Amino acid sequence: MAPGSPHSNTMADLLNKIRITVGSVQLDAELKSTKTAQEVYAALPIESPVNTWGEEFYFKLAGVKDHRETATNQVKVGDVAFWGAGQVLAIFFGRTPMSMGQDPVPADRVNVIGRILGDASVLRRVMDVPTIRIDRISP
Repeated sequence: MAPGSPHSNTMADLLNKIRITVGSVQLDAELKSTKTAQEVYAALPIESPVNTWGEEFYFKLAGVKDHRETATNQVKVGDVAFWGAGQVLAIFFGRTPMSMGQDPVPADRVNVIGRILGDASVLRRVMDVPTIRIDRISP
């Protein structure tokens, strides 16, 4: 198979996985094979105070370059995104203050870097927890 083809299996094509822990809730997520996602993965592990905006958790993750490969205002429940202007990692698990329908709407364009595996809405149970931890999952 030719390198760079959609079905090649080079190291760059393998998706990295992360574990998100907020209080008693643990969720795994799969990161895309983009440059920004790789930089976020390299910056882990991190434990940080977490902020809430509607049903979105976000927190500072300094030192990551946002390559803007997937910058968009269109996100879904379960998306993990990086907002380069604020050096912030965001996890969407429901409606935000800007939502018109069921989907979350970010305050600004974000670079979607991954997706939670499973039901992201369980994060609603831990919205009062003050810290979040993100770890790499070994392949």
